[in-house]
Amino acid sequence: MSPSATPATPGTKSPATLLLGAAALVSVAVTIVIGLGLPATDEQGPYARLIAVHHPPVAWAAYLAVGVTAAASALYLWPRTRSRTWDRIAAASAEIGVVFCALTLATGAIWGRPTWGVWWTWDARLTTSALLLALLLGYLALRRVAGDPGTRARRCAIAALVAAADVPIVHFSVEWWRTLHQGRSLAQLTPQSDLDGAYITAMLIGFVAMTLTYAWLLVHRYRVEVLEERLEMDGLDVALELRRAEAEPTRGAADRVGAPSSP
Repeated sequence: MSPSATPATPGTKSPATLLLGAAALVSVAVTIVIGLGLPATDEQGPYARLIAVHHPPVAWAAYLAVGVTAAASALYLWPRTRSRTWDRIAAASAEIGVVFCALTLATGAIWGRPTWGVWWTWDARLTTSALLLALLLGYLALRRVAGDPGTRARRCAIAALVAAADVPIVHFSVEWWRTLHQGRSLAQLTPQSDLDGAYITAMLIGFVAMTLTYAWLLVHRYRVEVLEERLEMDGLDVALELRRAEAEPTRGAADRVGAPSSP
């Protein structure tokens, strides 16, 4: 087999994926428009509008990504459900989790600078969120370690479960410790009390937008993971064929040298 004979590799697009991507794009656009139109509050002024995307929508997507990674890792560790599919899903979801976790910290810093007067403080929620990001990055680094694929997958699955244990700590940190961060927004869904109707609507649409975005990214990243493995295997097959082709003339010459001369 030559490189030119390798079958064409399919892409990652499909009608369902395009529809999912369009829904994610529209919902994100609606979230931004509604968020920018929210009224300023007495406590936080215009920066309160970040609730439409910062927390909980973006943070929810980070939690979701870590949760899917942990669930897929647990299914891989369980002998009856062990499959490369679960390992690929865990890897794809972890990469997306890094993106959403970093966005959570970035938007939090934008909100915290005018609200608290600093870009960063060692607040309980910020610290545990930064720890979650570090654990996810460590998981991805572990996946790059050379070695037996099965052994590596099992080690990564255990690392994913350790990272997932930090999610409830992040979520309940504002209740377990004295912290600068405001309380859980999901515990304040009472119109005309803690959050008015406009903020609740923006936050709920943000939930939908980030969930759709996560799902779209997960589908694409999983397909890319499959294609990378396929290309790696095709490249290995091509390399073996070339090696055999190079060895044939050498073997033929050796046979001619070692053959007895005719009388």
